[in-house]
Amino acid sequence: MLLIGKRILQLVVVFVCVTFFTVMLISMVPGKPEVVVIPFDNPEQTQRQAFREDNHLDRPLVVQWGYWAKDFVRGDMGDYYTSTGKNPVSTRIGAALPISLLLILYVQLVSLGIAIPLAVWAAYKSGSRADKLFNAGAFGCISLPGFAVALILTYILGVQFNLVPTDGYTSPSDGLTEHFKSMVVPVLALSLGQIAVYMRLLRSDLVATLQEDFILMAKAKGISNRRVLWRHALRPSSLTLLTVAGLSVGTLIGGALVVEYLLRIPGMGSLIGEAVLKRQYVALQSSVALIAIFFVLLNFLIDYLYTVLDPRIRERRS
Repeated sequence: MLLIGKRILQLVVVFVCVTFFTVMLISMVPGKPEVVVIPFDNPEQTQRQAFREDNHLDRPLVVQWGYWAKDFVRGDMGDYYTSTGKNPVSTRIGAALPISLLLILYVQLVSLGIAIPLAVWAAYKSGSRADKLFNAGAFGCISLPGFAVALILTYILGVQFNLVPTDGYTSPSDGLTEHFKSMVVPVLALSLGQIAVYMRLLRSDLVATLQEDFILMAKAKGISNRRVLWRHALRPSSLTLLTVAGLSVGTLIGGALVVEYLLRIPGMGSLIGEAVLKRQYVALQSSVALIAIFFVLLNFLIDYLYTVLDPRIRERRS
């Protein structure tokens, strides 16, 4: 119970800090938000005045945040304003969030599916020319920005070879083949750097684990190298990889924002980018709050997985 209480307190602190910091940052953007949201109003400016009152823009920042937080906790994410009216933010988030979550899931599956075998092989061949070549290639992949890779892949795969669409998104319900084609470029663009990071981290931990006494004992018993690597060395070496994989979700969200915007994928990245450009205070706060909550809950799950991967952690906690 004490551990659960600490996690709930951590969630509350992250929620308050992240959302209030978002309010403070967007308030520093020059220009009046009601003019950006409603560029043309009647002579009495009743729409703009209603917008200011609905969002409590005449109040101090703390009061503005307090009104929003109270509504958010109750399940009201506010309204998204346009020149013709307004619609619930929850509707837009409900359409955008599954797309971004699916994109992040694909990126993590592809990254881990490629990085883990490469890391195991590189650790087994530690010090060889192939290992050095993989390490050099990993550094090169880390230095490539995701949006640049997305543009290059779009030109090669979409324009020159016409294998995938150049932009847009196709839902799985509209056909799995077209869906996967529409996800090839963003997934590869975001996965390249993650594969390099995961491979380097896991390879380093595996090299250290292979020097442990229990590994030497397993080899002395005549256990094959394949079984030693995959059964005995990989599991205790994956704790750092698990931590970084969880923390990289935040990095992926930032990279997805640019990639989704470039490729016109209607996910959370596009929604947040549009909210920033159009000064949609409430939509931005609600989107950031959901991402922060998801990020904290994901790290709760990672803490639990530690005890599954390493029984020594479970024993110390008990």
